Amino acid sequence: MIPKLPPLAEVLDLMPDAVCVVDAEGHLLYVNASFERILGYTPDEVLGRRIFELVHPDDRAATMQQAAHVTAGELQRHFRNRYIHKHGHSVDIQWSARWLPEHGVRIGVAHEVTELRHAERELEHRASHDSLTGLPNRRRLRSELQYAITHATQTGDGLSVLYLDLDGFKEVNDRCGHDAGDRVLHEVAQRLQQSLRQGDLVARVGGDEFVALLPGCRDIRAAQAIADGIRARLSPPYTLPDGLFRLDASIGIACFPADGSDPDALLTHADRAMYAAKRRR
Repeated sequence: MIPKLPPLAEVLDLMPDAVCVVDAEGHLLYVNASFERILGYTPDEVLGRRIFELVHPDDRAATMQQAAHVTAGELQRHFRNRYIHKHGHSVDIQWSARWLPEHGVRIGVAHEVTELRHAERELEHRASHDSLTGLPNRRRLRSELQYAITHATQTGDGLSVLYLDLDGFKEVNDRCGHDAGDRVLHEVAQRLQQSLRQGDLVARVGGDEFVALLPGCRDIRAAQAIADGIRARLSPPYTLPDGLFRLDASIGIACFPADGSDPDALLTHADRAMYAAKRRR
């Protein structure tokens, strides 16, 4: 018996990835069975519609630009965007696409990468945040500080940095152990976030050391007012297994550009000012 090839549509319906054919304006001419599995729409619901209508609004402009590149003859292999599922949630997609000028159509193959994107976001978060408190870590702080310096240079809005060290925290670990100390640090992080303005950032940069980034804070008096507010927020007692415990903080201030024009200079100045404040107290 001579083998007979099945119809191409039946073969495409067996693929785990979605296959789409659209015209030059993006109108859907064909979708395979996996299109419905991935995005929830049956062929009858989408054929004739522009595929851009299904793209997440935040990704629509970039998607249309990439489609124009493909139509111009570029082969696209790894473009990522998000689509809105029929039930309302977003789906991460990685596309391979090609323009067939002799037929006047684009063919795209869509591989769902939602779980992969979630894993990537988790890794990105772990790389830039402190695992105990959930605050940005030193790496994220430096990136944000560099951006804030660039913005302040362009706008003249001002920028201040607070370097904070907890006074007496070692006694928490000595009295009740590191688990209690970790709980106190977690509560300190929450109080710090509550004491800052919208747009400010606080990061954990060491055991009991934190740095607050204050965009738009023009001078040391304004920064000192925020530092006083932080100390007031930290002053109510913390509950330990053997009773209540109070913490205070030594805070050093650096203002851009008077105390430094790059991240290292600002952090160093604020660190030295913090130790000077600790000695005075």
